[in-house]
This record gives sequence, C-alpha cells and structure tokens, in this order.
Amino acid sequence: MRHRTIIGKLAYLTDGVREEGREYFHITVQSDGSRTLRAVCEMDNDALIRDVTYSLGPNWMPQECFVRLTQREKFVGSALFRFFDDRIESDVQTVTEGRVRQVLPIDAPLPSFGAHPSCCDTWHAKAADLRRGDPSEYLLRTATSSPLPHGGSGPIASAVNVNVKYIGEETITTPAGTFATRHFEDWFLRRTPPPPPVVVWMTGEDAIPVRLRWDLLSQTYELVELKIIEGRDAGASADSLTRMAQFQKS
Repeated sequence: MRHRTIIGKLAYLTDGVREEGREYFHITVQSDGSRTLRAVCEMDNDALIRDVTYSLGPNWMPQECFVRLTQREKFVGSALFRFFDDRIESDVQTVTEGRVRQVLPIDAPLPSFGAHPSCCDTWHAKAADLRRGDPSEYLLRTATSSPLPHGGSGPIASAVNVNVKYIGEETITTPAGTFATRHFEDWFLRRTPPPPPVVVWMTGEDAIPVRLRWDLLSQTYELVELKIIEGRDAGASADSLTRMAQFQKS
C-alpha cells in the first residue's frame, strides 16, 4: 500500500484560559494525490463535538464530506455533502430542520469547502495558493456547512466567499516541532465589514496546519502532535479474498 498517513492533534488555546478544546486529525493521501481527512473537533466552552470525514480528488477539489454535530451530549444534526461542477447536493437530518434534501447551485466547481475543522481553514489557503499565480490575494467562491463562527448549526450548505492573502514564509515552533511554514490570512466575506481573518501557518505540500489564530474567538490553534507514516509496497503474500478462497477449499 503506497498511501501516506498524517496523524496530528491541534490544541485550541483561548486567551487567558489556555486549552479549551482540541482537534484530532487523520489524513490518508493516496499515490495519485487524492486524500481523505477524518477530524474530531471538541470545543469545551460550547460543549460541542464535530465529526468530519472529507475527501478531495487528486487536484485538491472536494468530492464529498460528512459532518455530524452533537452539543451538550445531544444530537444536533448530520449531513452528507457531494460536490459536482454545477451544484452541491446534501442529504441533511437536523433537530431544527428535520430531513432535508438540498441542492445548492454553484457557478463553477467548488475549490474548497468549510466543514469547520481547522484543517479546512488551512485547505482554503492551499486551494487559493494553487490558483493565485503572482498576486498575493485570491478570492475563493466556496461554501460552508455552517455560517456560525464555531460551526454549531445545521449542518447545511451555504455559499461564502473567502479572500485569501499570502503573507510570506516563516519558521514556527510548536510542541510538535519546528516547521518551515507558508503564512496566509483567510478573510470570510459574509458581512461588511468582514470579521478578523483566520491567520494560517501551514507546512509542506500536504498543507499540514501548524498554527492558526482567530481574534474573533480570541483563540490560537496550535499543532501539538504530529506523526507521518510513509506507505509501503504491498507484500508478496496473498490478498484477503485469495486467502478466503483458499480457506474455503481446505
């Protein structure tokens, strides 16, 4: 198996409080560049837990995403989002909206999707960086699973524009190590004036989040654990189906 595995933890650090939440992420990167993120986000101050499974194609384009929310130990909602060139299709079940079959038209294939893990903020910056060319700024016409800053509603798809500004390169040290990073600002243009940007420092071609900062919530999101496992070639032994067939013959 030639896939690469990236496993990490981000600590949600609130000013004056320190750790007030955390995000565990597990990313599988296939040999063609397609990838799947599995993230669990725990927000202690909001008693909110978010489970996300989000897959991108080889070109970093969204394919599908599942989001499930619980708050104060109770189910809030879940949704499966599928992304097409001209629309987002969602199968939604929430406490407030009930069962919803949603089709959200879009003008062009979606370059990224905000499912609210910090990894998604980093991948907004990655998506813009792949497209921006020489200018320092690039406007992403994208969508999100919740318009709330903590992502605690829905989940249901809505459009949002994100202006991503490239700041430069910077070396960042966290409990997980010292990293050469690319520094960005994600400006969410949902209202005027826009809220403070999500400031992103990411490392490597896989856009691993090293640090994020959002003044709106007075929080810093810092990488505290990281493990990267490179894939191995498949062994010479028989695969599982062959072993089953051999067992049935015996």
